Amino acid sequence: MCSIQTVLVFALVAATSVTPVYVLEFCQGTDRECHSHDEMPSGTVKSRWNMSVSNLIQDLDQFSVSCKKLIEAFPVDEVDGNFVRTVKNCIFSKSIPTPLKGPLRLAAVSKDVVEGILDVDVAVTQSEEFLHYASGGRLLQGSVPLAHRYGGHQFGYWAGQLGDGRAHSLGQYTNRNGEVWELQLKGSGKTPYSRSGDGRAVIRSSVREFLCSEAMHFLGVPTSRAASLIVSDEPVLRDQFYSGNVKTERGAVVLRLAKSWFRIGSLEILAQSGEIDLLRKLLNFVIGEHFASVDSDDPDKYLVFYSTVVNETAHLIAQWMSVGFAHGVCNTDNFSLLSITIDYGPFGFMESYNPNFVPNTSDDEGRYSVGAQASIGLFNLEKLLMALSPVLSEKQQKEAKMILKGYVDIYQMRIHQLFKAKLGLLGEEEEDGYLIAFLLKMMEDTQSDFTMTFRQLSEVSARQLHNSDFTQMWALEDLSSHKLFSDWLSMYLLRLSRQRDDSDLDRQHRMKNVNPRYVLRNWMAESAIGKAEMNDFSEVELLHHILSFPFVTQETAEEAGYAARPPVWAKRLKVSCSS
Repeated sequence: MCSIQTVLVFALVAATSVTPVYVLEFCQGTDRECHSHDEMPSGTVKSRWNMSVSNLIQDLDQFSVSCKKLIEAFPVDEVDGNFVRTVKNCIFSKSIPTPLKGPLRLAAVSKDVVEGILDVDVAVTQSEEFLHYASGGRLLQGSVPLAHRYGGHQFGYWAGQLGDGRAHSLGQYTNRNGEVWELQLKGSGKTPYSRSGDGRAVIRSSVREFLCSEAMHFLGVPTSRAASLIVSDEPVLRDQFYSGNVKTERGAVVLRLAKSWFRIGSLEILAQSGEIDLLRKLLNFVIGEHFASVDSDDPDKYLVFYSTVVNETAHLIAQWMSVGFAHGVCNTDNFSLLSITIDYGPFGFMESYNPNFVPNTSDDEGRYSVGAQASIGLFNLEKLLMALSPVLSEKQQKEAKMILKGYVDIYQMRIHQLFKAKLGLLGEEEEDGYLIAFLLKMMEDTQSDFTMTFRQLSEVSARQLHNSDFTQMWALEDLSSHKLFSDWLSMYLLRLSRQRDDSDLDRQHRMKNVNPRYVLRNWMAESAIGKAEMNDFSEVELLHHILSFPFVTQETAEEAGYAARPPVWAKRLKVSCSS
């Protein structure tokens, strides 16, 4: 058997033991508070919010956003127009969305977002007005659409100016709970940052973004949200796999939300361009608006900010790994300063456990394989430190490097906690890391399904474990074919037996709360996309509903085969950056 450092691919190879500064609190429990839903005794699910329809906005003319805070905080591009250009000395350019050509159709809507965040009656989304507001054809009251200027390291190399090439921020909305959310359209036309692109998104990528944004939220992973998906008949030309085979697809727009869309690349472009005063101004704004724990008068505030981002980035990637999620394009322009998951492109959830799983066919070298994500997080945080260096003293830069060295320990600690919870382990024993690593090595050898192996371990009873009775548990049947499975099982059962006052039902309940039965597998998304392209949005709606309750067994999901062995054709699926 190998050591945990070599088997557990979720740990970094070059582990350095340095105590991190300013470690944040995070949810360590396995109870419902760690998730975004509550299971009722009947097995149904109740919402996170409950409000009377009479208290919701019934007319979109009453809905307003504000761009005042962003526009007053920063200089805006002095040049008007959506033509492509190099932009200097600003954070945003004013840019008007280009309306989708009709007819328009509402393909999907998240009631949880529309009513729970935006305070709008979901019935309003069936109106003609909503179609235009949510696709860029009409501006919300108070909206001054903005495109954000940023740069980034793409596949390890500085790519210069990037920016919102097909996204328009509509403004900020403050809801009845006092939360401030920034609304953004994706696929809404050209901006000064479109480079050679047309500013559009197509149905296949938009369906994936809508579904995965919401699925990740209900898995308990920090993420941007998606309110709606509008599709059109507007023709959009795409070479999906960069093979010279250009096809006509159809345009679509996602209305998405985040507390902020600032990313590492937002700071990088300013540092690279020598715009240090603007860099400092953006940092002060981000800290003041989104980092309440950082004292704005603290002379070390940028250092504390950096420590917070290091800590939360480690936590975010650990959460990705705990559900088998591979982002696909972990460039610095896709890494949020708030450590939420943004910019869903060629992502994928692992099926057979494979540390070398690469969801993006454009990633020829496997730079962003699922097993490399923690290391890429470290790389991106190094680039963030480089961007911060102009506003840090020499002493602070040295301290920041020490903070960065602590990333490995933070990540490994969180991964260890998450996988212990996935196995239902309580307390801490010396061999717990080895037990986890042993299991993952067997999963890799047997190509066992990542999601269902952990889920079926959650569902199997102690008696079934003792008897190795895995009838109708296909993932555990695969795992049990390993020649060392009985050795691991004996270790696992012995470990569970030492958990005092822990019944088998309690273990199963805890494990079911952290091991989803349903994730957005590529084959499921592909099936829904195929129908959506024929104007049948039934499977998009079905998946959206099922993925809103990923920890609860659902009859319709079982009938659709969403927890069954993936179909053979699923292995042939490819996803690229082209969308």
